[in-house]
Amino acid sequence: MTTAPIRTVECLLPSVPAVVGEARSLVRAKLIDWGLDRSLDDCLLIVSELVTNAVRHGGSAYALRLEHREDRLYGEVFDPGDGRPRACLPDLDALSGRGLQIVAAIADDWGVAAADGGKIVWFSVRVDQ
Repeated sequence: MTTAPIRTVECLLPSVPAVVGEARSLVRAKLIDWGLDRSLDDCLLIVSELVTNAVRHGGSAYALRLEHREDRLYGEVFDPGDGRPRACLPDLDALSGRGLQIVAAIADDWGVAAADGGKIVWFSVRVDQ
């Protein structure tokens, strides 16, 4: 029995708003390269939300990591910021504050884990090739 290879990509990016687009470009390129086009829109939205949170609240830089293993895509964003992100219910007229609600609605699973020097916000989605 042959198992599919585990594919990963990692990058460290400065925590500035202009770089959120670079993170999306990286995700788009890798998912297309890995043949995961069907999951592209959902993963782009999830990564966009998590990276935006890291830029706003996380410190001077963040790390983005994706791993494709069989029928799952696992992603994580590490940042050195304090605090523990949590989904909240913003006012109806609020212009922000819904990012983790979006992640929870799209991802099959997600969470927050303490890491040396910061935290990791992770997600996983089932992918069809």
